[in-house]
Amino acid sequence: MIITVTLNSAMDKTLEVPSFTPGRRHRTVDQTTMPGGKGVNIARAIKRLGQPVIATGFAGGATGTRIVEALTDESILNDFVRIDDESRTNTAVLDPTTGLQTEINERGPAVSAQELELLREKLLYLARGASICVFAGSLPRGVDHAVYSDLIREVGRLGVTTMIDSDGEPLRLAMRAEPDLVSPNELEAEELVGQEFNDDGDHANAVVEMVRRGAREAIMTVSDGCYAHILEGGARAIYRVRVEEQEARSAVGSGDAFLAGYVSARYAGQPPIDCLRFGVACGAESTHHFGAGILDLAQVDRLLGVVESESLHAGGVVG
Repeated sequence: MIITVTLNSAMDKTLEVPSFTPGRRHRTVDQTTMPGGKGVNIARAIKRLGQPVIATGFAGGATGTRIVEALTDESILNDFVRIDDESRTNTAVLDPTTGLQTEINERGPAVSAQELELLREKLLYLARGASICVFAGSLPRGVDHAVYSDLIREVGRLGVTTMIDSDGEPLRLAMRAEPDLVSPNELEAEELVGQEFNDDGDHANAVVEMVRRGAREAIMTVSDGCYAHILEGGARAIYRVRVEEQEARSAVGSGDAFLAGYVSARYAGQPPIDCLRFGVACGAESTHHFGAGILDLAQVDRLLGVVESESLHAGGVVG
């Protein structure tokens, strides 16, 4: 079983608005509303890829009820801790004429110490039957920035593979718990490492640095694929994996789809480089859909045939 943990779950509304201009009245040409938050998006994609997954986290108020009911309607197994405060609603406006996307994310509910302890107990119970646990997304109000670090340590002690996809201080502190995998996007990685990346050498150095800071393996997603510092046959390897950028309908959740693909392949026992290639194909395919975590497996297989990979070293491409 794979667990995804979403401490700041949401109902995500995505609106398609041609020629979107701030300060003007607009009408949508398409829209969708579905449960979201990184971990929820990852769970949705893993479910579509045919692997066993359960989503957990916090869900509060009427919005929390909608989140749970909608996930159940999607046949996504879930077990959330119900909290007193209202779960958030996020809104994304996609302009198909420019490809630009505007996101407005609420900060989320307040969570009490008692509610957090209930989540910890539930997660440790679920982890007894799991092999991978993915912690993903932002934190709600009232939750200490060290929460991911604490939970990673406790779940890791049970022999579960731990993965983290977050940003800012929660991600920095999580690295101290030595997660098995860290997987930020490029901007999140720049913040974590403390510098901008300009070329393959910078990106390769970045994933190496993330391992030096505590993670066992590191993957950084970029617009056309990823850079990764992974264990392969007992030795360490750095890879650049890419696919031609797609004519995207929406890039919302493409990083979540990547991680879902990687996790699904890893759960199935695929070799490390094949896990990366499958993840890149999933991330790219997801951009053809309106709504996060939606994948067409047949199209993923088609894209897999054109995914490219090359070995790097900490200074750039291996000669």
